[in-house]
Amino acid sequence: MTAYDVPMVGRFRPMTEDRLELGEGPRLLADGTVVLVDILAGRLLRAPAEGHRSLEEMARLDEPLGAVAPLACGKTGEAGRHGWLAAAGTGFVVLDRSGQVVRRIGGPDGTGPGIRMNDAVCDQAGRMWAGTMAYDGTPGAGALHLLDTDGAMRTVLRDLTIPNGPAFSPDGRTMYLADSAVGTVDAYTVDPADATLSDRRSVFQVDPAAGSPDGMTVDNEGRLWSAIWGAGQIRCYAPDGTLLLAVPVPAGQPSSICLTGEHIVVTTAAIGLEAPGPLDGAVLTARCDAIAPAARPASAAFADRVL
Repeated sequence: MTAYDVPMVGRFRPMTEDRLELGEGPRLLADGTVVLVDILAGRLLRAPAEGHRSLEEMARLDEPLGAVAPLACGKTGEAGRHGWLAAAGTGFVVLDRSGQVVRRIGGPDGTGPGIRMNDAVCDQAGRMWAGTMAYDGTPGAGALHLLDTDGAMRTVLRDLTIPNGPAFSPDGRTMYLADSAVGTVDAYTVDPADATLSDRRSVFQVDPAAGSPDGMTVDNEGRLWSAIWGAGQIRCYAPDGTLLLAVPVPAGQPSSICLTGEHIVVTTAAIGLEAPGPLDGAVLTARCDAIAPAARPASAAFADRVL
């Protein structure tokens, strides 16, 4: 038995009429806005606040856009108004508020032709953690990298295939990381001072024949939420791996999750489907009583390079 409550999730509906090739990375900002990406199209999109309107394109890059974090600006509620730190192409870029690339920070070791950035997120210190993968899913070609606040980069985990996440516990001391290709989700203890990882342990595993753990988030209660690609399902787990909830979604390839306190937002993908269904590639939403922290911003040091 677990002491964690089972959250409530209502019936899913499409947020807009838009359909994306590879929707991913939904992020709740401090002002309540939700943004997301269409990875291979290189698009950064804003979800409508209400009603059934179209997604608003905020940026379009000529390279894959894995994920973004708002640039810190020192004023509560204004995250994102001064631009973004993005995992894009084979490295990191800074976007201004109009979505233009104003600086390229470069890429970590091991990136190059055939490799691209995938999911990424910032921790409480404003460091960005980003996964890389081979376009063709070559086993062991993926890795997890860290871009520190001083611009230094290091590879923290190697021999992955399709890293997704990471996601951090509310106190920032536990990191969860999926390797979608092999169906694993592991947890690591994070040293807040220098971001070193230790004490790797398995949280849960999905048989690759039955789906893959994809994008994740952790709510304020410490529960881990994962989209299960290929299974048309989202799941919620206690930190010890106890399954609390499994909810079907009306799309075969859910890719990531965002929790606002009133709704759950789930991105999906149509890529690779011979006959996509009517909601494959849609951004889906349902009532949900769980909430996760707003996306942690990238360090003000990156913002200083834009302002």
